[in-house]
Amino acid sequence: MGISMTPWQRTAHGANLLDSAGQPGVTIFEEITALANKHNAINLGQGFPDTEGPEEVRQIAIDSIMGGANQYAPGSGTLQLREAISEHQNRFYSLKIDPLSEVVVTTGATEAIAAALLAFIEPGDEVVTFEPFYDSYAAMIGLTNAQHRVVPLRAPAYEPDLDDLRSVVTDQTRIILINNPHNPTGAVFSLTVLNEIIALAHQHNCIIVSDEVYEHLTFGTKHVPIASLPGGFERTLTISSSGKSFSFTGWKVGWATGPKELIAALRTVKQFLTYSSGPAFQPAIAQALQLPVPFFERFAATLEESAIALSRGLEAAGIPVIRPKGTYFLVADINQFKRKDAVEVARLMPEQVGVAAIPLSVFVRPENMKHYQGFLRFAFCKQPQVIAAAVEKLQHLPEVLNR
Repeated sequence: MGISMTPWQRTAHGANLLDSAGQPGVTIFEEITALANKHNAINLGQGFPDTEGPEEVRQIAIDSIMGGANQYAPGSGTLQLREAISEHQNRFYSLKIDPLSEVVVTTGATEAIAAALLAFIEPGDEVVTFEPFYDSYAAMIGLTNAQHRVVPLRAPAYEPDLDDLRSVVTDQTRIILINNPHNPTGAVFSLTVLNEIIALAHQHNCIIVSDEVYEHLTFGTKHVPIASLPGGFERTLTISSSGKSFSFTGWKVGWATGPKELIAALRTVKQFLTYSSGPAFQPAIAQALQLPVPFFERFAATLEESAIALSRGLEAAGIPVIRPKGTYFLVADINQFKRKDAVEVARLMPEQVGVAAIPLSVFVRPENMKHYQGFLRFAFCKQPQVIAAAVEKLQHLPEVLNR
């Protein structure tokens, strides 16, 4: 299709959703979920928790609805929430954020990412991401008609090679878009990588968009926002969300922080996307952000227990696991088996194993899929009994892989 693609086609093409005739197809997520439902399989493909967030926070939202918080919220978000975001950034990362000019509340992190790209990208600009990448990045890069350049992350460390990174970021780069902690690999990037990104942003006069929605979900390592490092803040839009930190994925309350000139640009675009949303949820999230530090530590520790249980279960079945340092996800390596095409395996698993997973190759550009075809992504953000049941079923996965 080339230059004849319309904006919606570029969006779908960027996210690998167009078939050979240029028509939108069913995503692998929809396909695998449908198979999981058909065969009553345990769905470890989709990355959403199966438990609710704190009851006291939910009650604030209920009270807010009954109290009349049902009309438009301010376009930048309620001052209460913006102040809570500012306090959170200071409490956890010693970042001084002006709630009046350096914060904007968005309809989830997804809108913040979209608004950031639409605010700064012109056709032909280059956007650099790591690969594998969260699918909405590629979709939005396609919509803006930019060039998507990727830096590969290779197993088992899933850390970028710094020479690869330097070769991809050029004077044509407008945005370096990172996700740290990283979905889908579960990696947490080192200070060496983060500092190199900052240096390249200064060298090539580009900005950093840092998706940090998993900031509180790290295991044995502390999250470091790239904006908190020397030279980082002035070039960085930091994005986060209540969905992952508090298990309220459906509330769609996200935010961006950064220098006022970058936030003003993002807010200008955002106001013509949703304008505002979630007036009853915003006071609840403001309260959630002020929860004591042990809440965040317990949440991460509980999630880590699930990651360990699933990892041990797969390893007991003889399947190597790249243990995650954060997020909801871990990667299993099936390259050693007879059947090692993860797309094929993922389609067989719901019926033949009773567990659903997602092939890692769907998170990469088509020309690079061959490098990732032997890996499966599992979501472990599930209750212990669900993980235990999945582990029992996964002992039969090698039978499918060796068939």
